[in-house]
Amino acid sequence: FTAYPFEEKASFDSDNIQLKDIWKVGWRTQRLCANETFFDCPYYEQLQYIGDTRIQALVSTYVSGDSRLTRNAIATLHESQLPWGITQSRFPCHQIQIIPTFSLVWVTMVYDYWMLNDDSVFVKSMIPGMMETLNWFKNRLDTSGMLGPVEWWNFVDWVQSKGWDNGNPPAAHTGNSAILSLQYVYTLEKASDVFEAYGMKDAAAAYRSLANKIKKAVLEKCYDSNRGLIADSPEKNTFSQHANILAVLTHTFPETVNKAAVIHTILNDKDLAQCTLYFKFYLFEALEKVGQADKFISALTPWKEMIANGLTTFAETPDPTRSDCHAWSASPLYYFLSLVSGIKPASPGFKSVKIEPHFGNLKNIDATMPHKHGPIRVKLKKDEKNRISGEITLPPDLKGIFIWKGNQIQLFEGKNKIDL
Repeated sequence: FTAYPFEEKASFDSDNIQLKDIWKVGWRTQRLCANETFFDCPYYEQLQYIGDTRIQALVSTYVSGDSRLTRNAIATLHESQLPWGITQSRFPCHQIQIIPTFSLVWVTMVYDYWMLNDDSVFVKSMIPGMMETLNWFKNRLDTSGMLGPVEWWNFVDWVQSKGWDNGNPPAAHTGNSAILSLQYVYTLEKASDVFEAYGMKDAAAAYRSLANKIKKAVLEKCYDSNRGLIADSPEKNTFSQHANILAVLTHTFPETVNKAAVIHTILNDKDLAQCTLYFKFYLFEALEKVGQADKFISALTPWKEMIANGLTTFAETPDPTRSDCHAWSASPLYYFLSLVSGIKPASPGFKSVKIEPHFGNLKNIDATMPHKHGPIRVKLKKDEKNRISGEITLPPDLKGIFIWKGNQIQLFEGKNKIDL
């Protein structure tokens, strides 16, 4: 065994023993995919692909509290940036490969790092590169208001469905892909928060305005009122979980649309192109976005099946798979802590905390997460009447809020009793 020396400082326990198994296998997968850099798998390429790396960075930071490899990844991938604006898809690597969608993910990695780490000078140094990537995509918007044809490999997910080709979604190369356009919006919105925090208010406003224009174009051209869904393109001949997940994450649907109903369709309509293990990371984020996070635990069936099949690490894709060890599939560990236990930074640099648990069908949660000031512990139980009780312990010099069913409680350093 050889790996980067991450320490397992976080823990997650509940009354569902299967989740403990997922934690154990997921952390082993994560460890085996991190050495001198993060990489996609210990057997095949051993390359730091951005799409994988964002998930690995969040998992490792939440479980170990160690962001050094994440900082190195962001800086290294920034060094891969090409003269015309976007990053390479993987780096370090002697062979250039370009996945424009992964360059967008690199921008969101900077956002994640900014929220979790108090490292202002480093984040600020990434802003020119972030803007170059955003502007590369801006130059590919066409008269429809959506992205026109986007060159190279526009990998989104390993989907085997009509219109998808080697991970490229429908209309990626012909133009007006709802998926690519909304991923751009998702990135613009996160980047704008960073820019505004660094005093770039005009740039932040301009990018938010651009995001709103793209959302309006996607809604006008791709929304199918009969199905209540966003199609993959204006032709409206293919539909996917992916387009609708991104529409949820970017508030693209009209206010009048029932978002819980959209999530129900995303989860249950098998005619939609289905997410594989990688893109379920974004599905889980969408569940939380519209108040459906309690569905997360029941959505873990693919991970339970991998364990039942004898895997001791999580695979790249559902069977038939190539790689049996792919850390983008370790994403449930991040969500055990950030979504089920509800631990998230409430302000950039993790200078305050928001704790909003989502039990699903669990009765009790006992989770610990490392913070630069010390461990955060959430120990709670829920009864049949949705009454919640327990204790939240914060380290010195950390304050925050606890949220449960619309109620808010101020949290202070030390032990905080919860009874709602």
